[in-house]
Amino acid sequence: MASDSILLVMDMINDLVHPDGAGGKSYVPLMTARGVYANTIRAIGRARAAGMMVGYVRVGFSPDYREVPDSSPVFTKARDGGIFKLGSWGTEVHADFAPQPGDADIVKHRVSPFYGTALAPLLSARGIRRLVLSGVSTNGVVSAAVREGHDRDFTCVVLEDCCAGATREEHEFALAGLRRFAQVANADSF
Repeated sequence: MASDSILLVMDMINDLVHPDGAGGKSYVPLMTARGVYANTIRAIGRARAAGMMVGYVRVGFSPDYREVPDSSPVFTKARDGGIFKLGSWGTEVHADFAPQPGDADIVKHRVSPFYGTALAPLLSARGIRRLVLSGVSTNGVVSAAVREGHDRDFTCVVLEDCCAGATREEHEFALAGLRRFAQVANADSF
């Protein structure tokens, strides 16, 4: 692991990955069955031990959802369901993966962690060239990060055992497509 790398833990927020969160029924069963929680904890520990920067990407919106476009089938459901409100328990990173002082906190209003966020300036300022990616969903934020990261000339590594889709099929299908743009590794080999 090099100092020009960052581990991005993406959308591992209570609304999506906590058993009591709004999305708990979607992601928690597969994450539990595949060991994603323990794997992600291990990956974060390995990154910190190696001196690698750790960053957290969180989807979230103002309480009035002013950033949600009416044309989005994904985010209008969030608005209608009252989830992803910044400042609420739901948009906090799950306690198992808690950020530490100095970790990057990137808030996004779309699927991509690059779109309209401070991620690109942060990576540039820190001399980051390699993105190590984890989170939910594999077919959402992870896929968007790989594709846009690739096009911005970053080396991308997906930690397969630290990601999940709402279904095993979504996860596997996303990984099949991402192998063209990224190395696929795991929590013990990045």
